[in-house]
Amino acid sequence: MNSREQQLKAFGRLLDIMDELRLKCPWDKKQTFQSLRHLTIEETYELGDAILNNDLEEIKKELGDVLLHIVFYAKIGSETDSFDIADVANEISEKLIYRHPHIYGDVEVKDEEEVKQNWEKLKLKEGKKSVLEGVPKSLPAMVKANRIQDKVAGVGFDWEKPEQVWEKVQEELAELNEEIKKGNTDKIESEFGDVLFSMINYARFIKVNPENALERTNKKFINRFQYLEQEAKKVNKSLHNMSLQEMDVFWNESKKFYK
Repeated sequence: MNSREQQLKAFGRLLDIMDELRLKCPWDKKQTFQSLRHLTIEETYELGDAILNNDLEEIKKELGDVLLHIVFYAKIGSETDSFDIADVANEISEKLIYRHPHIYGDVEVKDEEEVKQNWEKLKLKEGKKSVLEGVPKSLPAMVKANRIQDKVAGVGFDWEKPEQVWEKVQEELAELNEEIKKGNTDKIESEFGDVLFSMINYARFIKVNPENALERTNKKFINRFQYLEQEAKKVNKSLHNMSLQEMDVFWNESKKFYK
């Protein structure tokens, strides 16, 4: 591992390169906060993929891409004397110190849950009107639901036991089934949303990240379906012309192949 001196030197090198690119590169000179935004989101998703794959080499590369964007935004901010990378680093440092009074103050906590509760209380003291203000509106719905539930739990609005949440899931499923029988599309969608929301809440109680869980299943399905496609091609068959029973043979093989 690199020493702290080497780490600071590497970061300084990145800052120097960013200065030079902003000065000399036609593409880099044109970029704004707005033009970089969608690229930053894309890089963050690529980092998320690398983390799900537990590919440490790829995680390192993707972290570099995300770090570049942070440095880029700070450079743009410095050009209008709004802020620079030191302001960014100092701001987050002060926030971390303030929100960790059990480390930098005399507050005592017994576990992780108390840390989270104190975190949300301190946010409200900072002037936030709602604990939900910190949930970005543009988050994907599943991630947003998870963050909403996590935040309200931080101020004590929560179930006591996983069994209670599972009962809620069963209740919501029953309500969905009733609306399906009635055939009201709008109410079916509403109840389906309630089922998903309660399942995401249950995931939190059993220590499962629902986004990660679903993405694992997505990847598993993709691998198995592509196996099905490849095996069908080997016997010169098109999926369009195969029966479901024929496809099931390769599908079941794929389960053993990827086990």
